[in-house]
Amino acid sequence: MATNPPPATKANQDRLAAFFTSHPPTTHPSRWDDLWRAGDFLPWDRGCANPALIDLLFHPSSSTFTLDSPKTSDGKRKRALVPGCGKGYDVALFAAAGYDALGLEVSEKAANVARDWLSGDDAKEGKEGEYKARDEDIGTGATQVVNGDFFEDGWLAGAGGLGEGFDVIYDNTFLSALPPSLRAQWALRMSQLLSPTGVLICLEFPTYKPASSGGPPWALPSVVYQELFKRPGEDIAYDETGTAGASDREESDKALVRAGHWKPARTHPVGIKDGDVKDRVSIWKHK
Repeated sequence: MATNPPPATKANQDRLAAFFTSHPPTTHPSRWDDLWRAGDFLPWDRGCANPALIDLLFHPSSSTFTLDSPKTSDGKRKRALVPGCGKGYDVALFAAAGYDALGLEVSEKAANVARDWLSGDDAKEGKEGEYKARDEDIGTGATQVVNGDFFEDGWLAGAGGLGEGFDVIYDNTFLSALPPSLRAQWALRMSQLLSPTGVLICLEFPTYKPASSGGPPWALPSVVYQELFKRPGEDIAYDETGTAGASDREESDKALVRAGHWKPARTHPVGIKDGDVKDRVSIWKHK
């Protein structure tokens, strides 16, 4: 088990943070692309989907929330969106669970890497067989990766349009990669992209990192999600160390409400401290 985190992880976090320090958020997309093009420092790439998501999709009894069928009542596949999909592990996982899965990457190079990986043999098996169809009767959904800015609409045209929204959205280290100044926009955008009956799955990480240590990855205790989704699009309050606290703000009409929240039995080692899983999984729906 990892502890505190291990020195190599801390060094990687410091190196990653230094790559973005003193650079305005408008330049961050190109800097992520620079890292992908260099290809020699990708510390967020764990080589597989997070075990917490594998358990939610393939071993639902281990979670406190069960997702609905990946098909609608008329037999159409539901759509899953993975912003900041990286190499595409989560895209393959959602497809194996029966969804038509869409990965979004702001880095053109990352999008191409993901397309190559998804078309290869590694995306057909997985370490636990997790990329095989979960249910042979439902089968495997389609996979697609598009290049674009999450906060803009341009990428939607190449993804079949927004329609009524995505049935499932998964955030895993995407919010933690964004500077805090973009969090309010992130929450609003999630509410706009999520279908009226859809679910947003958040893998909350890093929950234990002090906010004052900066990022990426930026500290994300559960209270940040709770405050952001009370009033999507509105900034939340932080103290002098950058730590968010619970407030008595009323929910807006745009609010997303938490439908599930638990400590997963498994996660990546970086989400474990002193032998204890610190990551959390939260499920959000429209109010």
